[in-house]
Amino acid sequence: MAQPQKAAALNRFQMAWRAAQDIQEGMLVNLGLGIPILASDYVPDGRDVFIQSENGIIGCGPLAADNAADTDLVDAGSRRITLRSGASIVHSADSFAMIRGGHIDVTILGCFEVAENGDMANWDSRVPDKGPLVGGAMDLAACARSVWVIMEHNTRKGEPRLLHQCLLPLTAVRCVDRIYTDIAVVEVTPRGFLVTDILEGMTRDELQARTGATLSFALECRVLKAPPITAPD
Repeated sequence: MAQPQKAAALNRFQMAWRAAQDIQEGMLVNLGLGIPILASDYVPDGRDVFIQSENGIIGCGPLAADNAADTDLVDAGSRRITLRSGASIVHSADSFAMIRGGHIDVTILGCFEVAENGDMANWDSRVPDKGPLVGGAMDLAACARSVWVIMEHNTRKGEPRLLHQCLLPLTAVRCVDRIYTDIAVVEVTPRGFLVTDILEGMTRDELQARTGATLSFALECRVLKAPPITAPD
């Protein structure tokens, strides 16, 4: 019997889209730099959520049009944005008080490595001028009610990013709840990594071979799908 053809791995926009589908009504969400911040473009229509930016914005709206951009209104990634209805602008200290006080429902962060117990490493002290600095991610990872990670499943050299134990300096310990990669969605459970979505046509053995820790699979493991997206809408 012919085997199903393997779908192409998700690109960065599709990964952001997949994570955005799990943002629920009424959530207060912080988005990290890189792929995570793209998720704001793909929250399902009609779902009322507030995007918080750690520089002091509660209620980030869509990116501003070039002819209407306000150079004083930027998010933590220096993108010129708009404000949604009901938005607030607060002092940076108040913004971090909100984070450290446990008021962020979900933070979605980029990452280098995640361990099977939920430890995460999203900075690399060996390349301080090139890799991301730990910055506010340390506060978010330690204090948000739920921590989701978006990252490619493997490095450019093909090495796994999901590991028994992180090799890089830790950002926070036992904090990650869910991981969105280009080939799978993985929950972090007390028993380790649990795959809930797997790329169409990829076998469980193939996914396991690309992972540096033991995987288990949900009883209703779904096919990982996303619409064809090559750039933000």
